Parts: sequence; structure tokens; C-alpha cells
Amino acid sequence: MSDKASTESQDRYRDTVFLPRTTFPMRGSLPVREPETLARWKEAGLDAKIAESGRDRQTFTLHDGPPYANGHLHIGHALNKINKDVINRAQRMSGFRVRYVPGWDCHGLPIEWRVEEEYRKSGRNKDETPILEFRAECREYARKWVDIQSAEFQRLGVQGEWQNRYATMDFASEASIVEEIGRFLLNGELYRGLRPVMWSPVEKTALAEAEIEYHDITSTTIYVAFPIVADPTPAQALTGVSAVIWTTTPWTIPANRALAYGPDITYVVLRADEVSPDSLVPQRARLLVAEERVADFCAATGIVSHHVLYTLPGDALEGAICAHPLRGYGYEFDVPMLPGDFVTTDTGTGLVHMAPAHGQDDFLLTRQYGIEVPELVQDDGTYAPWVPHFAGLHVFKAADPVCEALAEAMQRWISNGDVAAGLLARGTINHSYPHSWRSRKPIIFRATPQWFIRMDGKGELRAKALDTLKDVTFVPEIARNRLTSMVEQRPDWCISRQRAWGVPIAVFVQKGTGEVLRDPAVMTRIVEAMREHGADIWYSADPAVFLGPDRDPADYEQVFDIVDVWFESGSSHTFVLGDDGLNFPADLYLEGSDQHRGWFQSSLLESVGTRGIAPFRALVTNGFVLDEQGRKMSKSLGNVIAPADVTDKLGADILRLWVVNSDTNEDLRIGNEILKQQGELYRRLRNTLRWLLGALDGFTPDEALGYDDLPELEKYILYRVSELGGMIDRGVQTHQWVGIYPALHGFCTTDLSAFYFDVRKDAIYCDARDSHRRRAARTVLDILHRALCTWLAPVLVFTAEEAWTARFGHEESVHLQPFLQPEAIWNDVELGDRWTRLRAVRRVVTTELETARRGGVIGSSLEAKLVLPVSEREAGVLGTVDWAELAIVSQADIEILPNAPSLYLDEEMSEELPGTPEAHGGPRVLEAPGEKCLRCWRVLPEVGTHDAHSGLCLRCVAVVEAQGSGASA
Repeated sequence: MSDKASTESQDRYRDTVFLPRTTFPMRGSLPVREPETLARWKEAGLDAKIAESGRDRQTFTLHDGPPYANGHLHIGHALNKINKDVINRAQRMSGFRVRYVPGWDCHGLPIEWRVEEEYRKSGRNKDETPILEFRAECREYARKWVDIQSAEFQRLGVQGEWQNRYATMDFASEASIVEEIGRFLLNGELYRGLRPVMWSPVEKTALAEAEIEYHDITSTTIYVAFPIVADPTPAQALTGVSAVIWTTTPWTIPANRALAYGPDITYVVLRADEVSPDSLVPQRARLLVAEERVADFCAATGIVSHHVLYTLPGDALEGAICAHPLRGYGYEFDVPMLPGDFVTTDTGTGLVHMAPAHGQDDFLLTRQYGIEVPELVQDDGTYAPWVPHFAGLHVFKAADPVCEALAEAMQRWISNGDVAAGLLARGTINHSYPHSWRSRKPIIFRATPQWFIRMDGKGELRAKALDTLKDVTFVPEIARNRLTSMVEQRPDWCISRQRAWGVPIAVFVQKGTGEVLRDPAVMTRIVEAMREHGADIWYSADPAVFLGPDRDPADYEQVFDIVDVWFESGSSHTFVLGDDGLNFPADLYLEGSDQHRGWFQSSLLESVGTRGIAPFRALVTNGFVLDEQGRKMSKSLGNVIAPADVTDKLGADILRLWVVNSDTNEDLRIGNEILKQQGELYRRLRNTLRWLLGALDGFTPDEALGYDDLPELEKYILYRVSELGGMIDRGVQTHQWVGIYPALHGFCTTDLSAFYFDVRKDAIYCDARDSHRRRAARTVLDILHRALCTWLAPVLVFTAEEAWTARFGHEESVHLQPFLQPEAIWNDVELGDRWTRLRAVRRVVTTELETARRGGVIGSSLEAKLVLPVSEREAGVLGTVDWAELAIVSQADIEILPNAPSLYLDEEMSEELPGTPEAHGGPRVLEAPGEKCLRCWRVLPEVGTHDAHSGLCLRCVAVVEAQGSGASA
């Protein structure tokens, strides 16, 4: 028969083949279709239907950590919300009622800073603007971005109660936050105290640790001599000696009030016998430093040769008194030497200068000895008017003036014949230093009156919080150590900020005594007023409204500091959870790893402090998002990936697929190449769904067979479905989804597309419509479609919906369906092991087929006849299946070799052997004898034996005649 005649004959039978038909297109066109799907969901009221469907179920609550309402979403926002949405949807499809209330953080410096930027651009002065007017502008700014971000989150496919969202600036929220402050006030844990806090001179406010990032800077370093003026040692070994310190903050020298030594450190008094020409060390100066630091000290200060006069233990320094090196310049006080356990010999001199207003260790040690804490630096970072010699100077510009004053002091002390006092050496160091993450400017430690919640003592907040954490589940478990150590080490919680936009710390202080007013009735009046009017009432109402008729407002100071935004968001459980079906404690909090020092911790401390329990049962932590090279994203590097750009170009489902295909326990990477790879993975998943839909064309429930009537191959696929169903269940129970969706993708590509679909295409396309084999295959395809659509729905929210409605119509939604639950009978482990072995041998066979194709023996696998030699032991496994069907060849014979060793499987017949022994030749691929069937393309000797359909095999003859097609050869 000529090629033309063959083609014409094939065309006559084309309509008798059950080729796939579906309206589900090959191309996703997600940027176009996804917004259409969102609009259709809105029109159909899908959110209301979801809420109604879960009304009588057990509730699962994931409490939303609020993002700041101050700009478009970045990729970290997308990661966070997609993670939450996947978990929420999975919980819902597992049978729980899910109430997800998204929220926003609307107060504090992030928003106030943006509004101030607009002021600066327009030349307006914030300080000249009435506070209520300024707060109104902040509120409007936040409201605008809440609406924008809400739309952007919904575009990502995140489902939630968007009309019922919470915001910290809602009146009810503000009232609840003040009520929580009142709880700490009334239980005695809130107090006002003077201590160093992290302070931003640019933003003029205290900062929380979570608002700090670290950058490298170059600082001036100095060695400074403090003359010892009172010597407690019996031998007067310190007479005429100067104690030497080293510091990277010359600007703190005016605030020095003590020196710290290590009681267990050995010190020496050395004499500088010879110094280099450019050294500032006076010849024959006697200097006190740690013995371990002598060599480095001499090298840094230009001491060429020296002589150790004395060696003495650290505790011998107890009671020693120094003079400030700037004595005579207004610094006329004594500088005592105090024992400090924190002093080391890692750097410096083994002696540490103490500026109690500018360091935590400094503050605690000097307070222990009753030393004053001077307030020398103003909120803008300049020295106060009363600071001798340096008034008005900014601390970050003080290195040169301080060094000049210390150098001048050295010359004056020497000229008077006294001991060395002042600058001994100057250098630089490049080191990591804290910066504000908003202004990107360095911060300082500054002692100011602030409001604190005590961690230790009376309420034992620290101890209770640590004890509570023992009952919390961490994902990953290693994150437990991070949060625990942070709670163990944190100082008292500074909750006050010196800004305008936020919830005020609404308390009163008695002017005469400085005592905080702790009156429940006053607190109740304040909370009720804020619930009705919002926090602005604190600024506009007469204080008498709150104090009541029995107190004179003139006797009280009204506090206008605002509360730390971390306290606000940490209080959000009080105005979101516990009512209207939302669990308290929440089942889950989920945020990035930075929130161990942020929202996780503030929520824990707030809840434990007021309710005695953690607000969460489990914490899930994800890493940060980096670019493809592992670098932090920044506009200057040009490596920022914005969620909106991805949805506009590729679609939200691609971004969601990237999330679940990443190891979220670690830092994640994203970039154009990575997104391109996700697009390829998506294409394969989509093609799997498309083939399923096409092969199920016309399927009805009446066609389905029971499990017992299924062939082994179908039972094996259901076994694999049961394995994946178990993985999905574990993900739901543990909130650990890493690796699950890559496994699901592997199932689609390896088990289905490259194996099962290939093997069963012939039966589905060419068998009779009601053949047992075809019905069995379509029974399993129906299960696969339902399983994949529901399992993919939490991630590919738009594509799964499209694949579901392509079959069941738009009246149905996959998001109202439960996960397909595998039946227990499907989990046949023995059968699974058997088919694992069969597939291992199949890989050997397909390798030989490919070799034969490349060698020109065959054109396609259907032109081949397979001869498979097997040992007698292997025949029981390998000889019981149709290898023509399994290898997708036209003909296959099993050849049993007596007394031969195992050729393909090990002695336990559990693993594939590495290769096939050459002695037995392995699988043989021959050209199949016979003619090619014009309908199924198998090459068989029987083709041509039927007179009416001489171009068909007997199977195809029967199908064609049953269809009554009337086609002729």
C-alpha cells in the first residue's frame, strides 16, 4: 500500500478513535484568566458560600500578623500570605472551619515617617502642624494603603474575610490596646524609669530591637588614660599610675562616670621606657592594663620598650578612684573603678570605661553602686547646653573635638608634672553597628525616661513566658531555641515611643510624688472613651473627663508618649481572637524568622503578662527571600522581584508554585530564571490536568468499576494516590509542607505522564467504549482528576478551579470540595513493592528500546517485538504482566532461562540490579513481524486477515464494527 493510500485509510478510521477532547486549553494565559476568575468568584459570592459550608465544623484559626500599611507589597509579603493561604485552604479542605481575618499595622514610625517625607518635600514643618491634623493625615495615608494592599493580596489568590479585616487604628482596636496597657499598669508591671534604650537621633524616638538592622561602619578608636588619684592597695602600687581604656565611641567620654575591671583578670603596671616619635604616650608614663593585652597595647600606642613594675590581681583594684581626664574642663568628679563580670581581654585593655547613659552594662553596674546617670545627649543627638566644652555638638561629629580635648588635656597634665591623663592613641575600626531600618542611619544608646514592662520580679513575666513556650509546637523545631534564647536575654520591655501617630500610653503621673496613677475607674473611663471616639480623644478631651470629679487635673501629668507598635500588634489577639468562632489561643501564628524578636515575642509577652498563656499553639517560621545569587534584594542592585510584576507577566499561580516548591524553612531564592523553571513545572502540571480532562470526555459514574474489578496496574496507581494522600494529611497536621508539592509534581510527571498515561493511552483511545480495561483506566482517571484538583487547589487556586469547572461547570467550585481521601484498601504495600520492581525492569527495557531506535532497528516502540529473558525465580514476578502493553511495543515474549541467576532483581527481588549480565544478552529488541494497524498503529501478524477491514488488527475490527462506522479498507 502506498503512503498516500495508507494516510487516506488512516483518515477513514480517525473518528473511531476516542481521542481526548476538552475545553481546558493548553496555554494557561494566567495574567488574563486569573482576574476573570476573581470577578466570577465575587459575583457568585464564593466567600459567603465557603463561610456557610464550614458553619458546623471544628474551627481552625491562623491569626494574621499584620503588615505595615505603607507601600506596595514586596516579595516577602507574597511569601507570607501565600504560605498562610495554602495552610488555611488545606485545613478547610480537610474538614475544618477556617476563619481567616487579615489585619494591618497602621500606627507608628513607618507611616509617620512617610507622611513626614511628604512634609519635607512640600516644605511644611511637622512641628507647626496641630497634632490632631497630623494624626488625621497619618490615618488617611494608612487607610489608602490598607485598601491597596488588600486588593494586591486578593490578586495573589489569598482568600479571607477582607470586608471584616482588622486594623490597629480602628477605634475598637485602639481601645483594646489601651485596655491592655491598663492591665500592666494595674498589675504593677508597667513603670517609668531612666535607662539606656536604642535611640534614633534622626527619627527622635526610641526603637525596638526588631526595628534595628546592622551595617558596617568605620569608627574612630581611642586609648585614654585616667589618672588614679586614690590608691587602696597596701603597697600603694598605683600611686602615679594611669588606668587605660579603649573605646570605639569617643563621643561617650563626656558621659563617663566609672571604669570597670575584671576581678579575675591579672593586670600589670608598665613603664613606657621608649616610645616612637609620633606616639602620644609620655616617656616613662606608668600605665595599668591587663597582662594579656600588653603586647597589642604597646603596638597600638607606639611604646617601643617597656618595663613591668607590678603585677596585681583584678580584685586588688577594688576601691581605686580615678580622675576624669577632662578634669579642669568642667569634669571635676571622681571616676571609681568597679568590678564587672562582663569585662574580658578579647580586645582593648581589659579595662572598660562606663558611660551609664549610653550602655546597658554601664547602666546596670553604675546603678548598682549608686552612681548618677547623667542626661547629656538630646533627642536629636546633640549634646545638651549644660555639657561642658561640647554643648550643641552632634555626637556623630564629636570624635575630632573629643580627641582634641583629650590631647590638650594630656599636655596640660604633663606640664603640671602630674600623671598621664588624656589621649594615648587614635585609630579606626570597621565593624558592624546598629542602624534604624527605616532611616538607614546609625542609632545610639541613650538613657531617657521611658515606660517599661518588667521582665523579672513581681509578675515573673520572663519565667512564665519561658515555661509557656514548652507547650508550643515549633515548625521547624530548631526555631524553639531562637525564641527561647531571645526571651531569656531580653531586658525589660521598653514600650514607649516619642512620636505623634499611635496609641498613647494613656496614664497619669502625680506631679508631687512622681507616682503613676493606678486607678481602675480612671482606666475604664479612658477605654470607654476611646472605644467610642478613638485614640484622638486623649489629645482633645479635658483630662478631667478621665480623672473624674475627685481629682484635680493640675496635680497630674498626662503622658503623651505613644506605645511601641510591637505592643500594639502583640495585643491584636485581644481584638481579633476569642469571639465569633475564632479560637484563642490561635492554632497557628506564621511569620518570617525575624519575628522571633518581633511579633512572636511581643505577642507572647503581652498575652502571658495579661492572661497567663501564650496566644498561639504552634509557630511556623519561614526564611527570607534572596535573589538567585543569594543576595539580599535592593533597588540599588536592581534585583528586586515585585509580586505585581510576576502576576502581570506570569500569573499568581506561578508565584504560589514557587512558594511551595521552595524549602521555606531556609532562606528562599527567586529571580527570572527560577520563575522560568516554575513556569516549566506549571506547564507539566497543567498538561497532566489537560490530558486527564480530555481522556475523561463523556465519563459518567455508571462507567466506574469497583476496586476489586480493577487490573493490577490501576490498583498500583491508587496505591501511589494513597501514599500522596498520606503526605497531604501529614502536611495538614504538622503545618510542614516542605517537599510535599515537589512530590506531587513528581507523581504527575514520572508516575502519570511518563508511565501510566503512556501505558494506558492505547486502551483509552482504541479499546471499545465499554471494554473492561478502558472502564478501569477511566475509573482511575476520574479519581486522579478529583485528587489532583483538590490537592492542587490550595496552591494553584486559579488553575485547579479551571480544571474543576471544565468538567463540572461553573456552578461548582473546587474550593468548596474536600480533599479526596484515599480508601484504606488502596494502601496495598505488597502490591506497591511488586510494581516498584516491575517499573525497575521496565526502565531496563526502555533503555534497550531507545538504543534500538537510535541504531535504526525500529522507528518507534510500536514497531518493536520485545524478547525478555528472565530467570525462573523472576518469572513469578516478571512473567505475569503483559510486557507488550507495559513497554508499549506491539509484541512481547517472556523467555525463561533454566538455572540462570537473577538478571534484573536481587535475590530478595526487591531492588534492581545494576545492569543486565552480558552472558544472557538482556532484553532483545527485534523488528515486529506483521503489518501496522491503521487505527492503533500496532504491528501484528493478524493485520490484513479480516476482509472488510484489511488494514486493522482484530481488536480494532471489533471496535469499528461495534460502532457501525462502515469504514472500509
